[in-house]
Amino acid sequence: MRMTKLKFAAVAFTVILATPALAAHCRNTGSYEKWLEAFKKDAIAQGISRAVIDAAAPSMTFDASIIKRDHGQAVFSQTFLQFSDRMTGGGRIPNGQAKIRQHASIFARIGKQYGVPAPVLVAFWGLESDFGADFGKYKILSANATLAYDCRRSDFFRAQLLDTLRIIQRGDQRVDDLIGDWAGEFGGMQFTASDYLKNAVDFDGDGRRDLIRSIPDTLASAANFLTSLGWQRGQPWLQEVTVPKDMPWQEADNTIQHPVSQWVKWGVRPAHGALAAGDLPASLILPMGRLGPAFLAYPNFKAFLGWNSAYVYSTTVAYYATRIAGAPVVNHAGARDVVVLTAQQVMELQRLLTKAGDDGVGEIDGKIGSGTRTAIKKAQIKLGLPADSYPTPELIARLQGASPQR
Repeated sequence: MRMTKLKFAAVAFTVILATPALAAHCRNTGSYEKWLEAFKKDAIAQGISRAVIDAAAPSMTFDASIIKRDHGQAVFSQTFLQFSDRMTGGGRIPNGQAKIRQHASIFARIGKQYGVPAPVLVAFWGLESDFGADFGKYKILSANATLAYDCRRSDFFRAQLLDTLRIIQRGDQRVDDLIGDWAGEFGGMQFTASDYLKNAVDFDGDGRRDLIRSIPDTLASAANFLTSLGWQRGQPWLQEVTVPKDMPWQEADNTIQHPVSQWVKWGVRPAHGALAAGDLPASLILPMGRLGPAFLAYPNFKAFLGWNSAYVYSTTVAYYATRIAGAPVVNHAGARDVVVLTAQQVMELQRLLTKAGDDGVGEIDGKIGSGTRTAIKKAQIKLGLPADSYPTPELIARLQGASPQR
């Protein structure tokens, strides 16, 4: 299963996607056919040629199954280790290393031009499309048109549909080749149409930016995208570390950076190898709280978050890249004691945090986003709990004024 930028909700720690009970609902009015005719006129007004619209029109069909998928994604909860073990298991690490050897000359050119190392690009390539083996099965024009018509995220997908037509008009892709994911992403790196239009490059020199058939274009475009997201040449991105029990846990947050030397003073040590230079800023991230794996995230980790803001996904890609580069398996020992909350428990926690006076939680939706994480940390500090921003049954019990069940 491909976890992409649109489908993978921007959550941290646990993966919780919206159910019909949690998702925002709206009702479509007016016929799809009338909407499409109005869209075509708008597209022409925005510079899309009538020839391109005529070529694309037969594929801009309404697909009710896409609406159903978008509105009713199933709930599932996975820890970072559950998700990363599954997504990096099997043959993904040796296959990724084999891809680097197979395309060594391409990666060398990309490294020289963009400064993005091969393991990082291969990690995205492997998780997004299984190295180009699985692009998806949906017509991209149909997917984007259907979701542009739908009331839930119409503005976003209207822009994607227009950019899909611009990609065709630019000559990068043909209508029949635009097959991908139900959420409108396609190609080896599963770019949205807008990301494709902004970041795709012609690296094989054939005059087209082809992220479907051309491996050089696909890999170089990903490097170009990461560079636009702030990738810094020659710097690390993620490193597993060990942390002492008496850490100032409130400092563990992706939004907080300290020099590596400060983390060393607090007792942070490399799990293997050596830490980066002492003056390099880094964040301590705990994707499963203080009991689970710990990583120092260096400035380049922000590029992973820019690609996909979900911590579980981004941390998994970054970790996968370190494994391809030769790092050992992350320590699983402490994670045995980590309890994963259900979506219903998260909603109860959000209600309790809001009731306690924290107005930063936002919607009671069962998702651990940045607002809920911040509220959790504040509550942990107030209650004298380790402030690692991780949701726990103990925190719920303390907020309820009861002792946790053992």
